[in-house]
Amino acid sequence: MIKKDYSRTNFHKHTFCEFTEVEAAIIPNIDWHYKSKSGSGYCFTDEGVYRISNHWGRAANCRWRLISRAISNASSRASSNTSSRPKINNSQHRIGYAKWTDFYPNNEIESLFYVEVNFETKEVTFQHKNNPKFDGTAFLRNASETAKVIRQVKEILESDTWAKYLDVSDLEMVRNEIIQKLITTNIPLPTIKKTFY
Repeated sequence: MIKKDYSRTNFHKHTFCEFTEVEAAIIPNIDWHYKSKSGSGYCFTDEGVYRISNHWGRAANCRWRLISRAISNASSRASSNTSSRPKINNSQHRIGYAKWTDFYPNNEIESLFYVEVNFETKEVTFQHKNNPKFDGTAFLRNASETAKVIRQVKEILESDTWAKYLDVSDLEMVRNEIIQKLITTNIPLPTIKKTFY
């Protein structure tokens, strides 16, 4: 894939990005250059963009995630493959900042995403393959396949019903092995589980 450069003219067209939350007090007199129909405001700089919005996640044809400042500090202390991300309350406006280099292409067809798991907090999310943290270990999938694997991983992390017919003495070890295979291979879950019968 050819690396695409993003700027104020194209960052809102089919992109994935993680914005870092910024406290409003840090930028009290910000000049919002553009306001969208949905009420989000944008302030452009040479290096990136500030966005104020009460909706994060899916934004039109984009996937824009807001990383809370408190959590981004905690996740920098976590392992490089996992991070802790809180659910963003979409009823209040929050400000995020992203550099132009933080925007990556997004579409429904290409295998652009991989699944990240934090076993300590039992959190599952997806990341873009252009993320500098991507080490090539996780299996790349398109958006719908990634969503399916996330659902499967959450089921294995959050319940024990999937293990009802397995004959294992260390359920946590099996749980971790199954999840590792799910996120690093394209082997279907039923096939992975069969190895433990």
